[in-house]
Amino acid sequence: MNVSFDMTKTGGQLGPVKFRIGRRTIQPFNTAPWTNKPEAKKLIPLLRELRGDFFCAPFGDGPAWRGEAHPPHGEPANSTWKVTSSEPGRLTATLRTRVRPGKITKVIEARDGETNLYQTHLLEGFRGRMCLGHHAMLDFNRNGAGHISTSKLRLAQVLPVPFENPAQGGYSSLKEGAWFRRLDSVPTADGRKTDLSRYPAREGFEDLVMLHHKDAEDFAWAAVVFPEKKFVWFSLKNPAHLASTVLWHSNGGRHYAPWNGRHRGVLGVEDVTAYFHLGLAASLEANPWSGKGIPTALNLGKKKGTRIPYIMGVALLPDGFDSVAAIRRTDAGIRLEAAGGAHIDHAVDTTFIR
Repeated sequence: MNVSFDMTKTGGQLGPVKFRIGRRTIQPFNTAPWTNKPEAKKLIPLLRELRGDFFCAPFGDGPAWRGEAHPPHGEPANSTWKVTSSEPGRLTATLRTRVRPGKITKVIEARDGETNLYQTHLLEGFRGRMCLGHHAMLDFNRNGAGHISTSKLRLAQVLPVPFENPAQGGYSSLKEGAWFRRLDSVPTADGRKTDLSRYPAREGFEDLVMLHHKDAEDFAWAAVVFPEKKFVWFSLKNPAHLASTVLWHSNGGRHYAPWNGRHRGVLGVEDVTAYFHLGLAASLEANPWSGKGIPTALNLGKKKGTRIPYIMGVALLPDGFDSVAAIRRTDAGIRLEAAGGAHIDHAVDTTFIR
């Protein structure tokens, strides 16, 4: 098996994950620096285990919605999962939620001969609309600087409310609420422009933006090329399940506990159907994105389950591969096309997200 992974029972958080290609072992995901220290015991479960990727329902944090008071990023990211089966390359776990009663079945799978990780979350017994998503966090300290790209943008906006409060020791650099068309030209609070396609950058700041893609096909993608370690990480999703992507640039802008200025060089690539990270109420109420026809919640039917499939993978870079300009489906998987003309043919089962 070319992929190995661990999962915390608390919060169902995925990590560490190791992708093996030949003699190389690639670890793209971050683990918060406090998780193995005594101070973690005092934190909420989400922060105590913060690592890799985890599933959120609802996605984000905000006021209670019609009596539903969810923990940050929901019970799936904080409660204890029951592992029902575990074998090399495949793990199944379940969680029965209480705030909004229902059952979630999580399946994490690696396949022989591939460097991909397949995840499914099946939500059953729930009723009503829900914002949800994945919360992957990439480590640019271990893997070096990277070039970020995504499917073509239809809408993109900086978080329209304050992300951090300087009075509490939190700092942001982008222009609040600014709309933009390209990752490499985003307005900053001081009237300039910055390039979000290159990271790490803007040291000492935390920033959050949300993107919506206009792909005609049934999958959208995000990718990060790490030239120093010579690999590319990518995610594939079906926009019918995960309509948007939140990018969280965490580079030492939080000086309050537990962050204390030490969470640096981390990029959250968070594929969601939500209104930023503002929680259930903000996603279900009318908002500027839903007003433009972008789904910010999914309707969960009590009689019929809702399946959320998701794929993440890595591939080695050939010479001359600078950044991902496009990802297209092929008979055997996908082709990652570079801006400079090089390409990578990668085996992956794209029918998984159809």
